[in-house]
Amino acid sequence: MDEELVVTNRVRIPASELRERFSHASGPGGQGVNTADSRVELTFDVANSPSLPETHRTRALARLAGRLVEGRITVAAAERRSQLANRRIARERLAQLLREAMAPPPPPRRATRPTRGSKERRLASKKRRSEVKRGRGRPEG
Repeated sequence: MDEELVVTNRVRIPASELRERFSHASGPGGQGVNTADSRVELTFDVANSPSLPETHRTRALARLAGRLVEGRITVAAAERRSQLANRRIARERLAQLLREAMAPPPPPRRATRPTRGSKERRLASKKRRSEVKRGRGRPEG
């Protein structure tokens, strides 16, 4: 699987920048589970990648700060019995993670005033709640 990783239309990561490590996966696999290295760890160096534009890199480093180790992000996959299937899953996970991390921030929220209906509903619910609480007191008399 020596093809580039397509993150977005403009951002593509060549296979030479991805590091794959294989190991035994726990879980289903029958007799081959102890011999096949089907678990995949895919590592990508976000901090030093020439494939990422500077703005994307800065945004990704900030948003993935909790998951990065020395500027690298690692994604693991061990769901399938086949190494090839796990490689595909790991690549798709990495692409999705980078897509979300590089996405532009949402536009700032514009403050609006509450509508008359929402004010009336809020006051009506407060009145109902106070009636419920008043009904819990001791009976008068």
